[in-house]
Amino acid sequence: MPVPPKLPVHQFDGGCVFIDGAYAPLSEAKISMFDWGFTRSDVTYDVATAWRGSFFRLDAHMDRFFESLGKMHLAIPFDRAELREILHGCVRAGGLQDAYVAMVCTRGVPPRGARDPRQAQNRFYAYALPYVWIASREKQQAGIDLHVSERLRIAPESVDPTVKNYHWIDLVQSMFDAYDRGHDTSCVLDAAGNVTEGPGFNVFAVKDGVVHTAGRGVLEGISRRTAIELCRRLDIPLRIEPLPVALLRDADEVFLTSSGGGVLPIAKIDGRPLPAFPGPVTARLRDGYWALHDEPAFSDPVDYAA
Repeated sequence: MPVPPKLPVHQFDGGCVFIDGAYAPLSEAKISMFDWGFTRSDVTYDVATAWRGSFFRLDAHMDRFFESLGKMHLAIPFDRAELREILHGCVRAGGLQDAYVAMVCTRGVPPRGARDPRQAQNRFYAYALPYVWIASREKQQAGIDLHVSERLRIAPESVDPTVKNYHWIDLVQSMFDAYDRGHDTSCVLDAAGNVTEGPGFNVFAVKDGVVHTAGRGVLEGISRRTAIELCRRLDIPLRIEPLPVALLRDADEVFLTSSGGGVLPIAKIDGRPLPAFPGPVTARLRDGYWALHDEPAFSDPVDYAA
């Protein structure tokens, strides 16, 4: 399927979707109620970001998307270069400088009565919206209160967490656990009582200058990877291994990583203030994360020329 020519900047001011092989306004972003992506969460996706007119680590996001497609037995009718052009096109047509940019492939609609996923025609779409923060600027400044839910994350033996997916019921229910107790957001545990991840973010704890994060049962987030690489670049001790909940509660600092904000310091665990907010290690990693956006190796500028 050919990629259509790029549209003028601001063609669909404020956001753009690529759907059914064409660019369109966000109001035309629709999916069939019979698509297995909707009825069975049979879908994979990825979210890249653009900041001040440039994509950040777009290659890493596309790598993960194509890997996820392979693991899910899904396919899109575009190669890597064409996918990049589509994503750039969505940002350009939306006239966005700071953007949340999604690429999605659903199983599609199978023939009526069919239960064989191989008979469905996979469906691809992409879109760009204004940049999305997982916590408002005001909440970040006031301090995020993280709840440790007792709900268990879906086991990696059941659903591969390295494939970005919409299996979020455990995560969503954990958010209600947090809200019911007056906290801001949540993370969940595995069956052994180790911290895994939260709704759209990875979790890190800092104790005695050492950074800890889960090494299994989590999405291998691109922001998580960036924080790990920054630890190595800045000579910050790092351990990627099971993260016991007791270590999280006893941490000197805690932070989250997400494309929706980068490195986000946590102020409280279940209402109890942490010793440092933001802590010195978290602050170094947060500053390093945003500094990387200016490094050519991580930046892919959008063409806004007429």
